[in-house]
Amino acid sequence: MAPLQDHYRTVARRSRFEPDKIKGSRFIADVAPAGTPDDVEAVLADVRAEFDDARHTCFAWRLGEQTRSSDDGEPAGSAGRPILAQIDGHELQNVVVSVTRYFGGVKLGVGGLIRAYGGAAGMALDRAEIVTVAITARRVLNFPYACSGVVEGLLAAERLEVKRAEYGADVRIEVDVPVRRLEAFEHEFGERTGGRGTLG
Repeated sequence: MAPLQDHYRTVARRSRFEPDKIKGSRFIADVAPAGTPDDVEAVLADVRAEFDDARHTCFAWRLGEQTRSSDDGEPAGSAGRPILAQIDGHELQNVVVSVTRYFGGVKLGVGGLIRAYGGAAGMALDRAEIVTVAITARRVLNFPYACSGVVEGLLAAERLEVKRAEYGADVRIEVDVPVRRLEAFEHEFGERTGGRGTLG
């Protein structure tokens, strides 16, 4: 899946869906946003702790172009890859999906497992709240104190939040600018500060 240039789709928050049992087996799908591998591990640790008596907790995640999937003891390719296929089919990034199985006593076969794990993940993602997130780039603005008013006006117009600020001989602030607005923002910053501000 090619990355979207200026935005991506992800899930708004954690959610869970459990479809009907399949030949006695339960398949519980958990969906969560994740920005880093550490976020993924925290989500999976929570799920495993809650379902510590389950036989399998299979999962897949996508963070930008990075992906990983796990069959967690199920036959190779029967769980993790079908879950990842659902993430990509829904065109999502920065998301982790796990499917916990409680074995019902009847073997499903590889084909049955692919349908069960992929189906549970897909139904959970169908029900999840999807949000579009702008991809941003961090910019460092340096400007004299006399330009504070015009810079504050620019930040307000662009609805940008100051991430860090330092007040020395000049003002130095850091902001995250949506990449689709980056060129226009940099031009406007130069215009408003009359060339006295610098961008890093």
